[in-house]
Amino acid sequence: MPSYEFRCNTCGRAITLFYKRVADYEAAQAERACPHCGSASLTRQIRRVAFAKPTKDYTRMSSGEMLSVFENGDSREVGRMIHEVGGDAALNDAAMQDAAKRLMNGEAPAKVERDLSAADTAKP
Repeated sequence: MPSYEFRCNTCGRAITLFYKRVADYEAAQAERACPHCGSASLTRQIRRVAFAKPTKDYTRMSSGEMLSVFENGDSREVGRMIHEVGGDAALNDAAMQDAAKRLMNGEAPAKVERDLSAADTAKP
């Protein structure tokens, strides 16, 4: 439900009004009043605005671009790339699933790689 912030020009109080639809907000323009003093003199306030961070499509990257993801040192991004590019094959392999999860949680790639190597040498 969208919320709209206003400041009353008469008493100076901040108020929040809720509307189910944008059309309801527009229709109620003439009826808006401060719930504290009853004044219709309200000024719309703009509060923080959140923007979604653009995501990368790892499946469309060239091998050079993927290599730069590995080299940049951001383990979370490496984990997301492994998860997205590996698809079902990575998710069905328990070791790869664990590695991707650990990387997405921020664990250092070098440590994850050492642990994977150690697990491979320990296998009979």
